[in-house]
Amino acid sequence: MIVVVTGASAGVGRATAREFAAHGWHVALLARNVTRLASAADEIRRYGVKALAIVADVADAAAVEAAAARVENELGRIDAWINNAMATVFSPAISVTPQEFRRGTEVTYLGQVYGTLAALKRMRSRDRGTIVNVGSALSYRAIPLQSVYCGAKYAVRGFTDALRSELIHDRSAIKLVMVHLPAVNTPQFEWALNKTGLRPQPMPPIYQAEVAARAIYFAATRLKHREIWVGQSAIKAIIANKLAPSLLDHYLATSGYTGQLTEEAVSYDAPANLFETVDGDFGAHGRFDRQARNVSLELTLRRHAGVAVAAVLGAVALALVGRYLSRHV
Repeated sequence: MIVVVTGASAGVGRATAREFAAHGWHVALLARNVTRLASAADEIRRYGVKALAIVADVADAAAVEAAAARVENELGRIDAWINNAMATVFSPAISVTPQEFRRGTEVTYLGQVYGTLAALKRMRSRDRGTIVNVGSALSYRAIPLQSVYCGAKYAVRGFTDALRSELIHDRSAIKLVMVHLPAVNTPQFEWALNKTGLRPQPMPPIYQAEVAARAIYFAATRLKHREIWVGQSAIKAIIANKLAPSLLDHYLATSGYTGQLTEEAVSYDAPANLFETVDGDFGAHGRFDRQARNVSLELTLRRHAGVAVAAVLGAVALALVGRYLSRHV
C-alpha cells in the first residue's frame, strides 16, 4: 500500500508518515525543506518500507501534479493521499498584508485542493483510493489572531463537502474524509509568521502529534466515517459554536488572546516559514511535551467502538443484575 503525505517533514505530517510506515505502508513525503525531508525519509525506512522524498511546494499546482506522477512511476499506485501541509500567521487581521493572506490561503486551502485533484486524477480510473483532508476545530469555530488559517480551513471544509456530494453523484467508490484536529504540539509555534510581539502557544488542552497521526490513519483505513473530530476540546468547540456562536465570539475576544500568547517577547523579524522554509532540526513535536496529551479518549473509543459498546453493555448488565439481586436475595 502506498500513501502520499504533504507537509511530511515535521509536525503532524511527520508523525503521520511514521504511523503509516509502522503499519507497513510505503510512504511518499512532500515538503519544502530538503534537509528535514531527508531526515523524515530515513525515519520511514527504519520501518522496513520504502520512502520517497519529494521537494515540492503544495501551493504550486504543477509541482503537486508532478509529484503525484513521480510517486506512481517510482513507488506504484497511490492508495491514500493525506493533505496536511499548512501555513499560518499569528496576527490581528488588520496587520496582515494581502500578500500574506494570499500565501497562507494558497498553502493551507489551495494546497489541499491541488493535492485532492492530483490524487483524484489517478484514483478515478480504477475507482478506488482514499483522500484525507486535514481540518481543525477552527474549521468550525474561528479564533482571533488566526484569520488566515481559520479562513483557509473553513474553505477546505466547503470544498470537501462539495466534492463528496459529487463523488456520491458519480457513484464513485473513492473515499473522502476530513479529520478535524485540536491544538497539537508541533513546531509551527516556533516558525509561523508572528506579528503579535509575543511568543505564541496552542490553546490548551494540547495533544501530541501522534494522536493526530493515529486519527488520520484511522480515517484513511476505515470506510464508514465522513468526518472525525479529535480531542475533547475540538468536540466542545464545534458543538458550542452550533449552540451559542455569539457567546463564543465574546468569550474568545479575551481568551483567544490570553490562551494563544505567552508573556515572552519575540522579535517581529524572527525567521518565518510562510514564504521560505525555515532551517532547523524540527521533528514531529514542538516545545510543549510536558503539557501535551498522548491519548484522546474520544478517538480511542471511536477506534475501538466494539470494545466500548461491549463495556457499556457489560456495565448495564451488571447494574441490572445487582439491582435484581438486591430486590430478590
